[in-house]
Amino acid sequence: MANATAGIKLVVEAFSAEKDGFWYGYHRDAHTSLVGVREGATRGHQCFASDKELEEWLDDNGDVPSAEPLELFAYPAQSNMNGRRLPLDWAFRARNSNARRRYCLLDAAGLVSTSPLDLNDAASAPDFTVLSFYKIFGFPDLGALIVRKDSAEILRRRRYFGGGTVDTVVCLREQWHAQKMDSIHAALEDGTLPFHSIMAVGHAIDLRHELYGPLQRVSEHTAHLAHRLYDNLASLRHGNGQTVCEIYKDKASTYGQIATQGPIVAFNMRNSQGAWVSNTEVEKVAEIKNIHLRSGGLCNPGGIAESLDLAPWQMKENFSAGFRCGHDNDIMGGKPTGVLRVSLGAMSTLQDVDAFVDLLREFFVEPEDDLLLCPSPTDIQAARQGDFYVESLAIYPIKSCAGWKIPPDQRWDVKKEGLAWDREWCLVHEGTGAALSQKRYPKMALIRPSIDLVKGVLRVRFEGYREPTSQHPEEIVVPLSADPTCFTHDNTRRDQSATVCGDPITAKTYSSPTISAFFSSALGVPCQLARFPASSISTPTARHAKAHLQRHDSNGPLTSLLLSNESPILTISRSSLNRLNEQIKATGGRAVRADAFRANIVLAQDGPGSTETPYIEDEWSSLVIGGQQYRMLGPCRRCQMVCVDQRTAEKMQEPFCTLAKTRRGVAGRVYFGVHTCHVSGPGEASIMAGEIVRAFGRGEDQALG
Repeated sequence: MANATAGIKLVVEAFSAEKDGFWYGYHRDAHTSLVGVREGATRGHQCFASDKELEEWLDDNGDVPSAEPLELFAYPAQSNMNGRRLPLDWAFRARNSNARRRYCLLDAAGLVSTSPLDLNDAASAPDFTVLSFYKIFGFPDLGALIVRKDSAEILRRRRYFGGGTVDTVVCLREQWHAQKMDSIHAALEDGTLPFHSIMAVGHAIDLRHELYGPLQRVSEHTAHLAHRLYDNLASLRHGNGQTVCEIYKDKASTYGQIATQGPIVAFNMRNSQGAWVSNTEVEKVAEIKNIHLRSGGLCNPGGIAESLDLAPWQMKENFSAGFRCGHDNDIMGGKPTGVLRVSLGAMSTLQDVDAFVDLLREFFVEPEDDLLLCPSPTDIQAARQGDFYVESLAIYPIKSCAGWKIPPDQRWDVKKEGLAWDREWCLVHEGTGAALSQKRYPKMALIRPSIDLVKGVLRVRFEGYREPTSQHPEEIVVPLSADPTCFTHDNTRRDQSATVCGDPITAKTYSSPTISAFFSSALGVPCQLARFPASSISTPTARHAKAHLQRHDSNGPLTSLLLSNESPILTISRSSLNRLNEQIKATGGRAVRADAFRANIVLAQDGPGSTETPYIEDEWSSLVIGGQQYRMLGPCRRCQMVCVDQRTAEKMQEPFCTLAKTRRGVAGRVYFGVHTCHVSGPGEASIMAGEIVRAFGRGEDQALG
């Protein structure tokens, strides 16, 4: 079968065929694949919130009702959240209670990936055991359902039949069929078996044994590694003595004891002040360092709720506030919404464990003398005297593609959605409808758009190597006007439904096959050019700045966006960039250019002898440039995309690694640059390189309105 979940569904199909339905009980540590069984239990269901509650249920020898219901009890052999190994004798105790129609389903997928499971004694074995060959070997993508022979008959109650599971079927005038009775597996084989994958299982078993030896050796090896990792994480301390890692270990388990604990460590992190560190930020650094770990709810709602002390009302409130599985809302209401999980396997080594601990020590353990880079009051006052100016301006017409530097002698319009023509286009995946990003397709940095106001067109070139042909020209040209003849207008697909940073949008896709071929060939992925119109193009924008940036304008209208990630305008300081590059070069790294941060406005300090004040922009609340007022919405959260060299599309470790050490803020997030929006000013707003900048601190700009 496809996986362990498919095996669970087979069992549920059989139990659901019971005339009077069935009752279902499951342990708190159950994976969602087991939790979901409750929806088919018409006689009720119960989640056992603790071992004590379950033990009392197992030991209940009260009177059996005359109409004894069919019961199914399920639990994992190993929690996929924290690696705790649950007692295997629960299966025997459940089946041998007074309830004569009680069966046990064991999820062994997590356990058997690193530890043997002995099912030789049929009397004590679970009735049904599911596992995943994928989790054991990595390939093939198969699961298995192991059935205790004495319990197999109940699977024949399954109503659905398909493929070769029947001997005879009558369809016309009468509906009748005869199920195969030769063996239980013959009655469950729906459709053609994945025989190539089944053949591969034997080779996978042989290869694993050749590489790692017997599974018992793997179990001992991974137990030793997990014990070492647990001890090292538990010993991490900030310079002030504050514990770094909050580890979620069950009281019933002990690292190093194979019977009670598997090779998994689940934890969250705190900074030196005791505040939670965002798991997303840990993942960003780990990805750059080629370390793979998992974060979030781990498809284990009961274990997460218990470990993080999340009441049902809090989980529902988080959902109402925008929390979704896979999103980066990992701290809500003062509590984490998920955990970090490190899972160790046969191929893991001591060096892997030490490398991960070293990563946390390097980027997240704060020494006693580690001070945040905050400007002093004297620096702030000095920087408000008009010694900043606009060094350069840039726009990014096609989201996630290269930027275009606005000519220094060109005055540029500023709209409520940002600088004119900034991030008005995007590339949309033909299959998923998602807007493409440099994080996944770094070659987008080699797609170089430019604005030609004289001709009224957007010109696009691809700077990567590609032989020009009639199908793949060196340059394509797109009108700046919203010419309706450029877009698709068939009855089935007038507009493209797409997603940008999780926001659903409706964009207009270009109908030209030459345009689609140009981008698809450049990136090696089928995609289309699409346009998300601004209000000036007749369709109002439906996107707004992210919630954490809207608090600065809570009494005003929402800040509008086109295809920018979080805000209309991004501003950075040359002084801050210089300081960052000094720190990068001090460790032997290569300095980065301003375009790595994809800012719209780069500010520099004026005067040949002026003293630079890096990161002073963090303290500003507003700017006045050319008579126009701009609001500073908040710091820009950085991700690994800043590591893509905008000239070569090469992925590097800097500048994110240095930023992660020097620019951590609330919840451990990494900041560089400030989100900005235009607020007000006389006439039509515009901006130009060279203009003087007046900066105002918090509370100083009240008179500006």
